[in-house]
Amino acid sequence: MQKLKEKLQSGKRIYGTAIVSPSKIWSNAVRSANLDFVFIDTEHIPLGRETVSEMCMLYSALNLNPIVRIPSPDPYTACTVLDGGAVGILVPYIETKEQVKELVGATKLRPIKGKKLNQFLDDPKSITPKLKKYIDERCKNNLLFINIESEPAVKNLSQILSVDGIDGIIIGPHDLSCSMGISEEYDHPKFEKAVKQIINKAAKKNIPVGIHLSEEPSYQIKWGNLGMNIILHSSDISIFSKNLVHDINEIKQGLEDVSSKSISKKSIII
Repeated sequence: MQKLKEKLQSGKRIYGTAIVSPSKIWSNAVRSANLDFVFIDTEHIPLGRETVSEMCMLYSALNLNPIVRIPSPDPYTACTVLDGGAVGILVPYIETKEQVKELVGATKLRPIKGKKLNQFLDDPKSITPKLKKYIDERCKNNLLFINIESEPAVKNLSQILSVDGIDGIIIGPHDLSCSMGISEEYDHPKFEKAVKQIINKAAKKNIPVGIHLSEEPSYQIKWGNLGMNIILHSSDISIFSKNLVHDINEIKQGLEDVSSKSISKKSIII
C-alpha cells in the first residue's frame, strides 16, 4: 500500500481499471495485467458495504490497491469504506474547498470527528504533538482522490486545490463534457482546454491527475504525454462488452448473416 503512495508522490505513473463484478474469478485476470490499483465504483454500481469490503480484501491480498468511489461527498461514508479495507477513496462531483476539507478530515485525521475535527481542520497547530503522531501513523496510507467533473469545479479549482491532503485528481470526462454542453466530445477544443487547465494547476501543487475513459487507449496515451500520471482505463464490463460486440459482429459478417442487426459498439459509461 505504501508503494502506491510513494509512486504518486514521486510522480511515477500508476495504472488501474474499474471493477464492476464482485466475482472472485475476475481477480486473476485483473492481476495478470500488472496493475497498481483497482477502482471499485459505488456511485453508479449497486454494491453493498459488505460486498465492497470483500472486494477490497480480495484485491489487497493480490497487491492491487483498492480505491473506492463513494456515492457522494460524504465524510461518514468515506470512513465506512476505509474501515472496510479500502486503501483510498474517490469522491465524486467535488466543486468546493469546503467539501474537500471535510473529506480530508475523514481520511487524514481519523478517528477525530465532530467539533474537535472542525477545530483541527481550522487550526492544525491546535493538535497536540502526541495526538498528531498517533493520527499521522494511523492515517499514513489513506489516500484521497477527488473527481473534477463539472464547469464549476474547473472554475473553482484553485480554491479546491488550496486544501492540503489531496492525493490525486480523477477527471470525470462524461459528466464534465455534459456540464460543458459538449456531451462525450472528448476531442472538442473546449474540453481539451479544460483538461489541460486541470493538469497545469494540479502540477503546480504536485498533485497527480488522471482521467477515467473507456474509449480507445490512444486517449490515455495522449493525456499521459501531456502530464497525466494516473492511468485509469476502462472497466471489466466495458472491456468484456466491447470485445464481445466486436467478435459477434465479425462472426455475423463472416457468415453473411445480413438479417441480423449489427450490435452497437458504444462504450459503457460508469
